[in-house]
Amino acid sequence: MKKNYRLHMIVHGEVQGVFYRAATKEKAEQLGLTGWVRNNEDETVEAVFEGPLNKLEELLQWCHVGPEYAQVDFIESDFQPYIGEFPSITVY
Repeated sequence: MKKNYRLHMIVHGEVQGVFYRAATKEKAEQLGLTGWVRNNEDETVEAVFEGPLNKLEELLQWCHVGPEYAQVDFIESDFQPYIGEFPSITVY
């Protein structure tokens, strides 16, 4: 069994108003992850997801490109210990 981790990320760029949150939720669900994603007042998108490390890394790689109209400048990210607090994915 693969060990689970937690990924916290803040995505900078043109990531609000371009379906970034919805596309990120869809990708994370495809990967079997749980967590949340939201817009921040500073026009970034913030997210926390939990699951196997390889799936979190795949999501992070995808997030560097995002959906069609997104323009990702950079992502602040860090891996943390798994907590297991999310039953599904929530978009705020």
